[in-house]
Amino acid sequence: MNTIHVDVVSAEESIFSGEARFVALPGEAGELGIYPRHTPLITRIKAGSVRIEMADGSEEFVFVAGGILEVQPTGVTVLSDTAIRGKDLDDEKANEAKRLAEEAIKNAKTDLDLAKATSELAVMAAQIAALRKYRGKK
Repeated sequence: MNTIHVDVVSAEESIFSGEARFVALPGEAGELGIYPRHTPLITRIKAGSVRIEMADGSEEFVFVAGGILEVQPTGVTVLSDTAIRGKDLDDEKANEAKRLAEEAIKNAKTDLDLAKATSELAVMAAQIAALRKYRGKK
């Protein structure tokens, strides 16, 4: 069977390392799909779900808060400051962080405060969407 090696790495740890038949993730200009022997590519990715279709047909989900994707013909590397395994996503924590970001937007006193809060809200909304997608697949 034809597979490609996939590594998903956060600032703190390696989140996933293994062989896959297919990887899908949120590129800046839209959804990216990577198969074995893909053309080399380096691009930024948006916050969202990395879906890894394993060699045995099962799927692994990882939430990333944006980052960099490097694709080589034999390997895919996803680098993100924040990456969380789908099984480790916490609905309650994500909703609370979203609420706090919404509150920070309302209370922003400077453009910088507003930009930071808006960015955090976008990441939390993407994490909640990833969580729902992951829960729907289980």
